[in-house]
Amino acid sequence: MLESEQQATPVVPADPSPDAPAPRGTARWPPWMAFTALVGGIVLATIGSLLVDIPALAFGVNLTASHVPPGLTIADTAVQDAGFIAVAVFFAQLGGRTVEASMFGLRTTRLWRALRLLVGMLVVYFLFSLIWAEVFNTSKEKLLEQLGTNETTTLLVLSAALTCVIAPIAEEFLFRGFIFSALRNWRGTLPAAVITGLLFGGVHVGSAPAIDLLPLAALGFGLCLLYRATGSLYPCIAAHCINNSIAFASLESWVWWKALVLMAAALGVLWLLASTLTRVGVIRPERSPAT
Repeated sequence: MLESEQQATPVVPADPSPDAPAPRGTARWPPWMAFTALVGGIVLATIGSLLVDIPALAFGVNLTASHVPPGLTIADTAVQDAGFIAVAVFFAQLGGRTVEASMFGLRTTRLWRALRLLVGMLVVYFLFSLIWAEVFNTSKEKLLEQLGTNETTTLLVLSAALTCVIAPIAEEFLFRGFIFSALRNWRGTLPAAVITGLLFGGVHVGSAPAIDLLPLAALGFGLCLLYRATGSLYPCIAAHCINNSIAFASLESWVWWKALVLMAAALGVLWLLASTLTRVGVIRPERSPAT
């Protein structure tokens, strides 16, 4: 959630020294947890997919290595995303730590400054992606075809929700909220952002063409810097949502106004979800911690 510019101005903390006490709401996870959590997330995602696929086979669903029904693909991916969040929370509480949403960056920040940084980051990323696509003549992803967006309206809506709402939340929660935060405690912001970006690109092997993995790593790097600059995960989730909405509309060959409707709807759902979780007390309305 974002606050207006007129309210109190939070200051994002500098990279902490190993011996400095952490401000309230910041994470001091050891760097080894970053890699362990990623491996754990992949393992849990695989197990989660099996827990979905095995009952489907028992009920007679035609499932082979070369053919997975679109509805089952959506369910598998949603379970995998939930696994990313579960793994981050699990490792965050090791050692008797009390887990708070603010530890993962779910805290307010300055609205207009965050918007400027968000737009600037996306503009740079989109320019890089366009140049990359022109130079290497990249092909279209097949993911939306696997999700069955061209088959029924229900599958189209579920695919849009998965791509533009669920994926940004889960991936930002694990990669920026946990992995980047843990790696920052090791060598600071830039090395942590580079490593997190590469891991973020690598985890999309299989769902994106190999030629697109480097641009995805660049996006992951930019989102790390956005998180560092704002001290909040909300701008990162919003930027991720906007990027995925534009990509979704492009792959579906939609006209521009349909892309805007999708983007507005996805951002609205994210805002409603954050507001609801804040109201029920899962997320505390805290600002970015000051130095």
